[in-house]
Amino acid sequence: MDGERLFCDTALAARIERAEAQFVAACSNAARVRLGDGAGFARPLAGGAASFAEADSPFNKVAGLGFAGLPEDLDEVEAAYAELGSPVQVELCHLADPAVGTFLTARGYRLESYENVLGRRLGGPVEAIDGVVRPCRDDELEPWLAAIADASMVTDAEGLPSHEDFTPEIIVNALRDMAGVRRYTAERNGEFAGGASFRVTDGIAQFAGAATVPAHRRRGVQTALLQARLAAAAEARCDLAIVTTQPGSKSQQNAQRQGFDLLYARAILVKGTSATSSSGAESRQAS
Repeated sequence: MDGERLFCDTALAARIERAEAQFVAACSNAARVRLGDGAGFARPLAGGAASFAEADSPFNKVAGLGFAGLPEDLDEVEAAYAELGSPVQVELCHLADPAVGTFLTARGYRLESYENVLGRRLGGPVEAIDGVVRPCRDDELEPWLAAIADASMVTDAEGLPSHEDFTPEIIVNALRDMAGVRRYTAERNGEFAGGASFRVTDGIAQFAGAATVPAHRRRGVQTALLQARLAAAAEARCDLAIVTTQPGSKSQQNAQRQGFDLLYARAILVKGTSATSSSGAESRQAS
């Protein structure tokens, strides 16, 4: 039933991590199409995916490991990242096989940060707030991308600080490359107040790309965006909605107020120079 408290076992974690790996790979492929140079890659790795989209992209990472054995092809993956001058960033679910963490740390990977994955069951209609949030029109895409990027640059002081730092141009590129997402606009007092996206992967609604304009924060904008996407995800017959946040952030608090349960954490493990690639978190600021 919708809103029922959600317990995450290893099977559910594996399902979510597979969806995350598919999303990352799809976004990386979209970046290569946009750039037209074929320099990046998205390749399967031990049930997950290793991806490089472009320099400093949020999609330069390894996702979904830990549920299909050790990443035996990691030598080739590390060489591919090194050739492109990028560190290797692995996002490892804490419900994954512990042997994978041991394998990575023995190879010199270091713990750099964490992110939280929250989920909510969907089994029936979800009421959205009328007149506040609407789908983003195709002719609004460019200003939408720019506004979300600008809002994302103003971080909030609550919660664990992000280990990443991006330029507005990179954020715009990443938002543009989010393959297959549905984008939403929130308005307040006739002004653009924020936006967010979600994508459907194997019955999972993956919430991403959310930000609120600083002048409109603490006014219910993020809650309205969550409710609108929950309603749309239920209508799309998803059985699960997922959001990733910085630990202890306002975004996590907002999600939990909307019935999301904390399912697990991901450890951000890095080999090479300090990563600027994204954790994929729903938002780096409270909104």
